[in-house]
Amino acid sequence: MANHNALALIETALRERKLDRTLTSALPPLERSDAAAFIPFGVEAIDAVLRGGLPRGQVSEIAGSPSSGRTTLLLQLLAAATRGGDIASLVDTCDRLEVASAAAAGIDLDRLLWIRGESFDPLHSLRTRLCDRVLERAIKALTLVLQAGGFAIVAIDLADMHPRLLRSLPFTTWLRLQRIVEGSDTACLLVTPEPLARSAGGLTVMCTGQTTWTSQQTGSQQTGSQQTGSQQTGSQQTGSQQTGSQQTGRGHRVTGLETEIRVVSPRRRVDGEVRFTAVANDY
Repeated sequence: MANHNALALIETALRERKLDRTLTSALPPLERSDAAAFIPFGVEAIDAVLRGGLPRGQVSEIAGSPSSGRTTLLLQLLAAATRGGDIASLVDTCDRLEVASAAAAGIDLDRLLWIRGESFDPLHSLRTRLCDRVLERAIKALTLVLQAGGFAIVAIDLADMHPRLLRSLPFTTWLRLQRIVEGSDTACLLVTPEPLARSAGGLTVMCTGQTTWTSQQTGSQQTGSQQTGSQQTGSQQTGSQQTGSQQTGRGHRVTGLETEIRVVSPRRRVDGEVRFTAVANDY
């Protein structure tokens, strides 16, 4: 009884300060009948698991290790949004986007605001101040774009930032972003190496995967965790991605990426798993 009264007092205090949206118990039932309330990936299997796509007015995230398919999903989402006539924005924190990969993924570059960060390797850089400055500028750019409005999807690529650096950010950073997009038609997306933050109505898309490659000497196909090359969509296949050369060591060539995603949301409103394959393409 005492615990129930304490919980009621906390919820009342949050509502008085208009912070009750931080409580998943305060959210109304999620109706997935209005397709306009979501941004689809354009891949039937993924959109079916998400019940329509990423929710507008929320902060969602795509998380995974390198070569897990996280960038492929990001490019596919941007391509689907721009093909549908929407305006999208990408804050490219470490300047990793390959224009050729974006175009091959089907992104309408005329409808994409690309904000380029500083090109460096944050995972191996010992210049802590540089990492802090680059991250700070990226968050500021993200905030300004969200405040400007008019975008269907605003994404920030933090995948190459060290997880420890991201965890050092105050959690109020993500709460401020949610306050900006709440009630708007904009979906804010974080691409991160591990789950970091999402709003109460947002989604976490966890990616795991492995690359496949062939030996140029024997022609045999193998699987492993080499860095991926360019990738193109197909049936239940997603976007184009190039993170480096298509040569992955001596005598080996990347042929594709097999990815499994797991979707997590508050109160298990959306939950499920799906697998897809991205095929390498020379362009």
